[in-house]
Amino acid sequence: MNIRVGSGHDTHRLAENRPLILGGVVIPHTKGLVGHSDADAVLHAVTDALLGAAGLGDIGDAYPDTDAQWKNADSKFFLTETLKRLNQLGWKPVNLDVTVFAQEPKLGPVKAAIKDGLAHLLGLSADRVNVKAKTGEKVGHIGRGEAIGCHAVVLIEQA
Repeated sequence: MNIRVGSGHDTHRLAENRPLILGGVVIPHTKGLVGHSDADAVLHAVTDALLGAAGLGDIGDAYPDTDAQWKNADSKFFLTETLKRLNQLGWKPVNLDVTVFAQEPKLGPVKAAIKDGLAHLLGLSADRVNVKAKTGEKVGHIGRGEAIGCHAVVLIEQA
């Protein structure tokens, strides 16, 4: 069996008057993430992990923030198009582990929705996706509630 592991990371600042979207789930909060696209740090990290596992660079190579076509884009597109690229090369995801770093809002109530959404997008059963949430313990930009970050690790196999 030919398998590979990929790791992805993304961080975006929080600002008022923006929607907070993580893993494709809109989360009620007073602030949202700022970015060229919808700034979904979870989907960006997962996309990066998939690209890395397949040796296809990173999300900035595939969907550069200097390209106007990606302005305000739904990050689900980045993930689904990346998955299509992997499938065309004979790769498919096996499992995914995601850690979201956010001081606020508390993500416990939405972790299951994020997990289910990721499983659906990747064509995996929910037991092959894990979502964890950690605070910044009031340290650094995440701990001060200025940003949210995400780290993702994915295993892919050649079909």
